[in-house]
Amino acid sequence: MKTAIAGLGLIGGSAAKAYHEAGHTVYGLDGDQTVLGFAQLAGVVDAPLDHDNIRECDCLLVALPPAAAMAFLQEWAPYIPAQCLTMDFCGTKRAICQRGFELARQYGFTFVGGHPMAGSHHSGYAHSRADLFAGASMIVVPPVTDDMAFLDFLKQLLAPLRLRCLTVATAEEHDKNIAFTSQLAHVVSNAYIKSPTAGRHKGFSAGSYRDLTRVAWLAPDMWTELFLENRDNLMQEIDTLIAELKEYRDAMERMDRAGLRQLLEDGRQRKGEVDGWTP
Repeated sequence: MKTAIAGLGLIGGSAAKAYHEAGHTVYGLDGDQTVLGFAQLAGVVDAPLDHDNIRECDCLLVALPPAAAMAFLQEWAPYIPAQCLTMDFCGTKRAICQRGFELARQYGFTFVGGHPMAGSHHSGYAHSRADLFAGASMIVVPPVTDDMAFLDFLKQLLAPLRLRCLTVATAEEHDKNIAFTSQLAHVVSNAYIKSPTAGRHKGFSAGSYRDLTRVAWLAPDMWTELFLENRDNLMQEIDTLIAELKEYRDAMERMDRAGLRQLLEDGRQRKGEVDGWTP
């Protein structure tokens, strides 16, 4: 298989390493020529992606932020051959899928939205690794959601990533759910660490602190773009959280022991319900 990868950061670099380790040819492209050169020297990328060798590719993975991904697709769409399945790895799906599907219809290739549910609080090619996606779910937004033969074909193309499963969704479903499962967690973590008390945490912190603050160390430019692109869904989640937090605060202000305990019990039970186990 010949695979093209645009963007060799944490996600794209990890994909390149996975396809390379599986024995496939990898053509790469990155805005930082030093990163591209290093990937070539390491043997991960066989050659820079260009308008000629893209015509040989079976798969094109676009691992760029949404605006850059859309600009890339706009520029490269005339060169993408019909047999080359094209997938983005953006963290939001509505805008990129709308544009991707439009360009695919215009130029005759197949576009699929994708979001691998794997990552790290570190970024960049230096932190990429071939097993980053192993055992992870990949959310996919295909042009048709009930074509099982196409989904099997997609699984074969993505096999080098060693994913656990594909989760099929619409772009709207993706953005609604990801606002809660990922984006809100990053907002909360980033805001939580700003407490004046945080500077005195050493000796007082353990697993809870580490778990809650891990994703506070984020890439500000990328997450700013993702938050603003999905602001309707994310603001709704933030508003819900603020309302829930106010209930806890109000119960404490009233010294309402029974009410506070019930709030805690409700949250405990809810955790069991949504994760499918009994506390």
